[in-house]
Amino acid sequence: MSTRTTASEKLRANLQRVLVDLIDLHVQGKQAHWNVTGRGFRSLHLQLDELVDIARAESDVIAERMRALQVVPDGRTETVAATTDLTAYPADLVSVTDTVDAIVARITQTVAVVREVHSDVDAEDPATADLLNNIVTELEQQAWFFNSQNLEV
Repeated sequence: MSTRTTASEKLRANLQRVLVDLIDLHVQGKQAHWNVTGRGFRSLHLQLDELVDIARAESDVIAERMRALQVVPDGRTETVAATTDLTAYPADLVSVTDTVDAIVARITQTVAVVREVHSDVDAEDPATADLLNNIVTELEQQAWFFNSQNLEV
């Protein structure tokens, strides 16, 4: 009797989608980190590295979970570029205010995908759904932190 858990095609596709978006969020966060400019640059520059660290760590968690479920994760550049749900990041310098807006938008896009696949993942593998819950919690907190920089009371 085998105790190996094998993911269905649907679970594989859902986890691959989350993986790609987390990898892209990580890469876009670095692009923003290198090219943010203006008043408040330093604090945002450092804050972007926190987001990058979260996206990178969570992409690793998802990829390793995929392997535990006998799925081969695909984080190759061409796969990420062809299948990401995220809007492309500008190639130029971006102001602090516009960087905040752009990064919040990409975090929101990533969270939307995680929430979209959550029910199907939970139906097949509640343990993996718990990992998705953690991703949502961390990214929504980051969105709040970033968005708070552009809000005035």
